Amino acid sequence: MIYRLSDFHFPDAAARLYPDTPDRPWVLEVGFGDGRFWPHHAATFPEAPNYLGVELSGVSLLKAARRLRAAGLTNAVLTKLPAGVLVREVVPEGALDAIVVNFPDPWPKAGHTDHRLLRAPFFRLAASRLRPGGAVLLTTDHGEYFEFACHEAGASGVMRVDLTDAPPAALETKYALKWRDLGLGAHHARFTPTAHPPVPHGAVTRYPFEEESPDVPHAILTLPETFGPREFGKHTARGGQTRETAPEGDGAGWTVVLLDLYRSLGKDGWVCLAHVVEGELIQEVLVGVTARGDGTHLVRLARFGGPIITPGVKAAVGTVTGWLEGQGAVVTHRGY
Repeated sequence: MIYRLSDFHFPDAAARLYPDTPDRPWVLEVGFGDGRFWPHHAATFPEAPNYLGVELSGVSLLKAARRLRAAGLTNAVLTKLPAGVLVREVVPEGALDAIVVNFPDPWPKAGHTDHRLLRAPFFRLAASRLRPGGAVLLTTDHGEYFEFACHEAGASGVMRVDLTDAPPAALETKYALKWRDLGLGAHHARFTPTAHPPVPHGAVTRYPFEEESPDVPHAILTLPETFGPREFGKHTARGGQTRETAPEGDGAGWTVVLLDLYRSLGKDGWVCLAHVVEGELIQEVLVGVTARGDGTHLVRLARFGGPIITPGVKAAVGTVTGWLEGQGAVVTHRGY
């Protein structure tokens, strides 16, 4: 099964994602590449655990889906989105038996360490999502990143670090075979939680997304008779916490860029395209400005693209509303 972020509930349950095998162990693989690890590893169990895979490459997602399907692994869910977002917002507390990270991007350049997945905040998040006895399993060829990850795990205050042999399946992946052909080895560590402090869900305020719900961000306003979007230009707004002031140092701020305004084809009004950035999560959403029977206009998030309602998406509606106020609109109601 291939899922988009908007297909998930927040948080989601194994019983819904794996209706035929809800009671089996649940394993997450971060960065599954072309999907070679899981068929090998699943075969070491009497029954294949439920598998959740996350990857940023759409090409890799399609290759892995074909590979898992050929192996008969039907209790697998694959999705294309940032790992931190999936773990924080989709996975319930205490739900996972393991998180597998094979040959992650080491981001080796100076100043790029903030892009690395295995930092102390992620280890604290992982500890909250793992069952007692669960673990994060890391296999990498990159010695400096391996030392960095082990240090960050210790610095998290919630992980014990054990240096062990890699699962045989981790040595059958694309990158493992590449390094083996070069005569190089790999490092492996098992990070086991010593505590499970709660890390709340929080970016998503509501799901499923029902466009007519009053909870969907919106505003009601009256446009001036002279309104015309001919002078529209790209507009940027920022808000929320910065990386420096947010808990765990991860940042909880948002940036909204209004890219363009179009005349609506289906309704009397306009549609604004907005680019919303919240840390790892990037969404492009449409905000409609639609005429109502009483002469006012409704500014509302559109369902197009399956957006999730985050603080940044609410801010996109607010940013469009603010821009319209700058054009002379009078706002009578705000719901964002």
